[in-house]
Amino acid sequence: MSAKANSQGTRQAAIVRAAAARRGNIYLRLTATIAMATILHVFIGMGWVWLWAAAYISAQLFELWLFQHLSAGPERFMTGWRRWALAVMPAVTSIIFGALALPLFASSQRFAPTLGGMLLAGALLNVIVVNVSLRSATLAAAAPHIVYLLIVPFIGRAANPGAPLANALWFGVLLLIFSVAVAARTLETALRAEEAAKAEAERRRHEAEEAVAAKSAFVAMISHELRTPISAILAGAARLHSEVPEASSKVHAQLIADAGGMMRTLLNDLLDFSRLEAGRMAVERAPFDLRQALADTLRLWRPDAQKKGLKLRLEGASGLPRWVGGDSLRLRQVLNNLLSNAIKFTERGGITVFLAAHRQGEGWTLEIRVSDTGRGIEPEAMPRLFTPFDQLNAEVVRRHGGSGLGLVISRELARLMGGDLVASSDGLGHGATMRLTLRLDETEAPPAAADTASIAGARVLVVDDHVVNRRAIELVLQTFGVTPILAESGEQALEILASTVFDAVLMDVYMPGLGGRETTRLLRAEPGLNRGVPVIAVTASSTPKDWDACRSAGMNAHVAKPIDPAQLHAALVEVLPPSNRTVAA
Repeated sequence: MSAKANSQGTRQAAIVRAAAARRGNIYLRLTATIAMATILHVFIGMGWVWLWAAAYISAQLFELWLFQHLSAGPERFMTGWRRWALAVMPAVTSIIFGALALPLFASSQRFAPTLGGMLLAGALLNVIVVNVSLRSATLAAAAPHIVYLLIVPFIGRAANPGAPLANALWFGVLLLIFSVAVAARTLETALRAEEAAKAEAERRRHEAEEAVAAKSAFVAMISHELRTPISAILAGAARLHSEVPEASSKVHAQLIADAGGMMRTLLNDLLDFSRLEAGRMAVERAPFDLRQALADTLRLWRPDAQKKGLKLRLEGASGLPRWVGGDSLRLRQVLNNLLSNAIKFTERGGITVFLAAHRQGEGWTLEIRVSDTGRGIEPEAMPRLFTPFDQLNAEVVRRHGGSGLGLVISRELARLMGGDLVASSDGLGHGATMRLTLRLDETEAPPAAADTASIAGARVLVVDDHVVNRRAIELVLQTFGVTPILAESGEQALEILASTVFDAVLMDVYMPGLGGRETTRLLRAEPGLNRGVPVIAVTASSTPKDWDACRSAGMNAHVAKPIDPAQLHAALVEVLPPSNRTVAA
């Protein structure tokens, strides 16, 4: 767009803003006109003032008609005579309104000249305030009032030829004009400063949004790269642990698996925090067994508590509903974090988990309190407890490590699930209590699965551009009794799929050349042996938006990296037809 077009657009916007300001003030002017005409007629006997009022009201109504058509279509309306009418109407209305001041100054009635001066001063100030957004409208509307003010001393001398103060009117008029000009300049400067501040705030908002987007993209890219070696570490450690007979080798394999699990936890924390910051985190509402979910989570942490000689007690479980609707994965994530912290910071005594469910409407409010007998929290450190990347002190970082994101993520997840997470402590040496609340729906138990399916012998194609990922998935599939075929690109996968029938395809989403979604679209578009084969997306970006894009491309299910064997098995069972599975009773 040219500079001339930009300038015209800016001026048109200024005219529209000025017109809107005048329109908003028009009813006040009409009311004031009728009130002034009534007062002058009743108290001074100026019957002709109604002719003045009729002329001014007609001009105002015409201007109102112009405003209404302008707001309906500025581009069409600001042409021809209408544009000129908009330009001259401020001056016309000021000429008509200010004309009333002249007979008031010439009147012999007491205080009539004073009323005329007040009328012109008030009208001039009103013009400055209403039209300040457009300088041309300000000058057009103010000029008649200034001319009337300059005429006032002549009328004063003619009406009072012997009055010594008649010449002093010049000083008053010039002082009033100067004061109004200064006020107009000050108001215009203030408005420009406000507009500049708004523009700067908008610019900073855009910069902040771009920075968050760039950081999210960076975290997503780094996570994608890190998930490749983590997947290999976890898959290799699991395979090694199951195959080696020596107890010492199993200990070493478990050490590798634990280290890989810690890396995965830190990576997941960074991803979750990035999604929460970008507002892209979502929770699901699905039926799950609340008692079983909580029992499984506590069972997971009992060995860690026993290693430190701590007691892990549970209270109130019998009062919980069985089947509820909510996000069991995120509930376990928050509870895992609370139990991990409680065990980490407790050296003696124990941890008590109190459970309660309160009926609320058609659902439940779940309350979980995790209390420990650990070191407690200093009062001055309490406000920083939910600050990202912040640890309570250097000793905590040195002894326990961590990213400083667990509690931040847990609180945000609790809020997404309709509740909150708050902390309390009586100070150092008195332990701490974390109180989690969240909303759960009332639901029915889903139909029970009859048997456990086996996928041994299924024909599976694994498509991934990274050799480590392909090898890691191959190790996992081999434990299921599946010997997969491997492809390193979308192009190679299409060649293999054109000649060999498969029961399922594990497709990496992000690959150079043909990505997973593009490969799936091409597979679905052309007739062939595997046009309807189930495709499972394998991706590090497992947000709802990403999965929607995979589903639109024709994919049937998805699993997240690093590969969790149980999730991969469940996804294969879901998509494989019954004829390709054997059933284990």
